[in-house]
Amino acid sequence: MINPKEFYEGLRNKEVDFFTGVPDSSLKYLCAYITDNTDKKNHIIAANEGNAIAIAVGKYLATKKIPLVYMQNSGQGNTINPLASLVDPDVYSIPLLMLIGWRGEPGKKDEPQHVKQGKITLKLLETLDIPYEVLPENMKEAKGTIERAFRYMESNNAPYAIVIKKGSFEEYSLQNKIESNYEMSREDAIKILTENLEDGDIVISTTGKTSRELFEYREELNQGHEKDFLTVGSMGHSSSIALGIALSKPERTVYCFDGDGALIMHLGASAIIGQNAPENFKHIVLNNGVHDSVGGQPTVGFQINIQEIAKACGYKETFEATTKEELKEKIKQLKNSNGPTILEIKIKKGARKELGRPTRTPQENKKDFMEFLD
Repeated sequence: MINPKEFYEGLRNKEVDFFTGVPDSSLKYLCAYITDNTDKKNHIIAANEGNAIAIAVGKYLATKKIPLVYMQNSGQGNTINPLASLVDPDVYSIPLLMLIGWRGEPGKKDEPQHVKQGKITLKLLETLDIPYEVLPENMKEAKGTIERAFRYMESNNAPYAIVIKKGSFEEYSLQNKIESNYEMSREDAIKILTENLEDGDIVISTTGKTSRELFEYREELNQGHEKDFLTVGSMGHSSSIALGIALSKPERTVYCFDGDGALIMHLGASAIIGQNAPENFKHIVLNNGVHDSVGGQPTVGFQINIQEIAKACGYKETFEATTKEELKEKIKQLKNSNGPTILEIKIKKGARKELGRPTRTPQENKKDFMEFLD
């Protein structure tokens, strides 16, 4: 394994002093080291991966220095437009270094949402004519990878990718942690929300631990899972899925259990929800101010006014809860409101270490869910 400090110093020796991207579990120890050792002005955790590419382009244009963009391979799709129509040598010819966490690597067990992306990770880079190397297992060889990457970028004014396998970096604990004193955990809030649902209510839950905790609570209650659509991949798109269902089932109440990072990733979806104004749409944002599933890197969830943004997008009413008792009261108000409405629940970060994963396949979930909708 590679020491994050040594790898970081290898990049700094090449005058890389700007880092941007979306955190990834395969890169979490390196991302944590970057967070602790880079000035905030030179490390931007982006809304999404395409956003990160564009920020990096701006930095290069202003400084002539090659920036670094990190991401999970699931975010490659968000980068394709700026890579093909902005960065490519046929357009502006911009050099930048991408670090891509390789979830779903062929031959390695992973969650269903990562399998396809894992198969096509390298093929996408080849289609985009972006050369790449898979990061070696030791720093001596990794230095060679860094050298070849910079030799190519400087000679061709074009991007280069280093693909990172799971377990490539030694552990490093984030020191600059976001701390909050909110009473509830995400799981506490999900339990209260679930207990207050009606029999015919529909739930769309966002990517990551939100869906995992919802699944486990249904198991604890010996309930089925047909009422919940678990958005195991496609971070940031749960609210749009919920919108499509809400418009198609106006007689049913549709709840979107969202997260702050997911909401921010595709914030424009809120404007479309407001424009279409489904009265049965209830948007729940579980805001802990971090990307909890991939190492606890901060979001801007506590720095923006989610309720005012929702109002500006056309949501009819907004609510906020920070305690269990407050949440119970706000749910009653939410249920009696005409949507689209939003309830922001401010919570502390973290989850149970023994938190499991859904034991039903996405296809089984889809079949049961569609039958429930009927």
